Amino acid sequence: MSAPPPPYPGTDAAYPPPPPGPGYPPDPKMGGPVYGAPQGFYSAPGYPQGYGQPPYGQPAYGQPAYGQPAFNQSGQTTVVVAQPQLTIVQTFRESPVHTRCPHCQAEILTGTHYETGTFTWIVCLILCLVGCDLGCCLIPFCVDSCKDVVHTCPNCRQQVSRWSRM
Repeated sequence: MSAPPPPYPGTDAAYPPPPPGPGYPPDPKMGGPVYGAPQGFYSAPGYPQGYGQPPYGQPAYGQPAYGQPAFNQSGQTTVVVAQPQLTIVQTFRESPVHTRCPHCQAEILTGTHYETGTFTWIVCLILCLVGCDLGCCLIPFCVDSCKDVVHTCPNCRQQVSRWSRM
């Protein structure tokens, strides 16, 4: 154990030690509980009479603070952990997708069909500029890999999603 620190220069006496913090028993050298006072009042030489009750809404001695785990009678701790929601991001591409229809709320496998989109027209224009203007520029309108894919619900026939190639 180490000795207490020396007093400040120019003084002959050391300062008394600070009172115990909340939740700790009183130091036997400093005095005991003030009898007749509410629980939590302690006296110490050189300090005001008692420390007072905890502020409104604060836990009293022996009670866990808000957000801290409480101990049950067997001494085990019960901890409640909230799990985050899992968000699944579906990608609608060329193949059918298993999903829930936003219109009829049924679990479905989407139906797909192809429609002419922006990419089809751009490929047609490029083929025309290159010199394929005698009918070869119309080839993108016959090729499904140049068209957009539309996903529909087989129950209500509503459009669920559209995958554009641009």
